[in-house]
Amino acid sequence: MTNPHPNRLIHTFSIVACDPKTGEMGVAVASKFLAVGSIVPWAKANVGAIATQSWANTGFGPDGLRMLEEGKTAKEVLAALLEGDENRDWRQIGIVDRHGNAAAHTGKECHDYAFHHIGEGFTIQGNLLVGHEVIDAMAISFQYAKGDLADRLLAALIAGDEVGGDKRGRQGAALYVVKEKGSYDGLIDKYVDLRVDDHKNPAYELKRLLGLHRLYLGETDPNRLRKVEGDVLGELTGHLIALDYLPTGEYAEYSEPVKKALHDYCAVENFDTRWREDDLIDEEILVFMRGQTHRD
Repeated sequence: MTNPHPNRLIHTFSIVACDPKTGEMGVAVASKFLAVGSIVPWAKANVGAIATQSWANTGFGPDGLRMLEEGKTAKEVLAALLEGDENRDWRQIGIVDRHGNAAAHTGKECHDYAFHHIGEGFTIQGNLLVGHEVIDAMAISFQYAKGDLADRLLAALIAGDEVGGDKRGRQGAALYVVKEKGSYDGLIDKYVDLRVDDHKNPAYELKRLLGLHRLYLGETDPNRLRKVEGDVLGELTGHLIALDYLPTGEYAEYSEPVKKALHDYCAVENFDTRWREDDLIDEEILVFMRGQTHRD
């Protein structure tokens, strides 16, 4: 049997997983393939997550999620997707359902090294890898990594990349995590949706982007709230003056002009989720300001 569409092969490595404590579900993927995140990862909150790769059948994403939503297990969905698929030997797919059940398939025609590993609440799959060590490194890293699901998925992806990953090289990567009402406005389930479409080191660029995602869209840590008075007020007004949001002068209290200047700054720098109406400031804003004023 020969592959009828060799140019469609998406040689890649990915991890699909869920966190039963938080309800988060997601996929992390990397490959020497342009915009790999537009093809491989699929997920729906309280339903499941899927990675479709090798000679990817993109229909496996929406079709698989539909069947998971109907109540089928990961194994049942995998069997249904592969049944009647004449190109199943070229496919590679990983599925995790809402209960943490995982299933995966690596077709016998997938390019070496190709394999998958199924663990508790996750599955890792890859093809055209430098070797089995990629899968091993990802599995170990995911199971021991700290943080939420996005952190752990990314840790696994970087671990696989560091031991060789796709043996052709690097180009694209993506991180996609969903949870109920997880968007920045709480209206939809898209929690983390980051893509690096073309980069010489996409996994680490993805890590940088996740850091920015935490900064701009993360929740305020109550332990990092500071009352705007004394030294905090002095530092804040100094930054606002240096950044041209406030006229030069002495400011003895958190007055309305200072508060408005800070509000304008937050609007420009996209700190909407960290802005507060009271007399407290999220220290993350001050840390960011320090970087700006010291650089300038």
